[in-house]
Amino acid sequence: MRTISENKCFGGVQGVYAHPSDACRVEMTFGLFLPEEVQDGPVPVLWFLAGLTCTHENAMIKAGAQAWAAQQGIALVFPDTSPRGQGVPNDDAFDLGQGAGFYLNATQSPWAQHFRMFDYITDELPRLITRNFEIDEDRQAITGHSMGGHGALTLAMSLPGRYRSVSAFSPICNPTRSDWGRKQFKAYLGPDEALWAAHDASLMMQSRGFDGPILIDTGTKDQFADKLMTESLATSIATRRQQATLRLQPGYDHSYFFVSSFIKDHVTFHAEALYA
Repeated sequence: MRTISENKCFGGVQGVYAHPSDACRVEMTFGLFLPEEVQDGPVPVLWFLAGLTCTHENAMIKAGAQAWAAQQGIALVFPDTSPRGQGVPNDDAFDLGQGAGFYLNATQSPWAQHFRMFDYITDELPRLITRNFEIDEDRQAITGHSMGGHGALTLAMSLPGRYRSVSAFSPICNPTRSDWGRKQFKAYLGPDEALWAAHDASLMMQSRGFDGPILIDTGTKDQFADKLMTESLATSIATRRQQATLRLQPGYDHSYFFVSSFIKDHVTFHAEALYA
């Protein structure tokens, strides 16, 4: 692992690091905010998964999460959204290939060799971080925006007991029925739609749910509402009687202006679970 940068931030340190990834078979970059409390021992951690076209930088720079994480003594991890670089397959469309990993393990050519973001986020990167930094692996929570909201919800439901809480901003809720999902799942996982269900938050909510609290915020003026399909997840939550809070925020859109407006609520929400 090599250090790209480290900057003092709200009493802690915002770092950016790179490392060779066995899962993605290419160098990967991530951001990590460590609060001042890390000097006294391991701290809980909140993962922030970013959306389509984003890198580790988008949420790290735009969400404004560090100020509130510093108040709560929580670390923040900002992974990249996909493998990148020479030899990594890509597509001319913004919603497939580099910047659009969808937090799954691809099984189809040409994506399968590098696009293993599920393994990277849930196994390789956590091991790297807990080995090199004072992170309490028993106190983890996860959030994300858009494609990252999809990732946060599906990873949380895939790994019972891993995350104490999950939240999402404008998540892609029903990708097996959405233009942001069907195209990518067919490319990454193949034409058998039965294999797609394990990466659809609405279907996973019906079949397994989440063993903890959930917070979801989506703007009523979100310009991608037809692709997010929030109503499908709301129906699944109600049917399962899942512990969850789903808020439609009047007038807000899909941007990081929306995310930064409610990030304090989400960090506080996770802090309550992480320190319970």
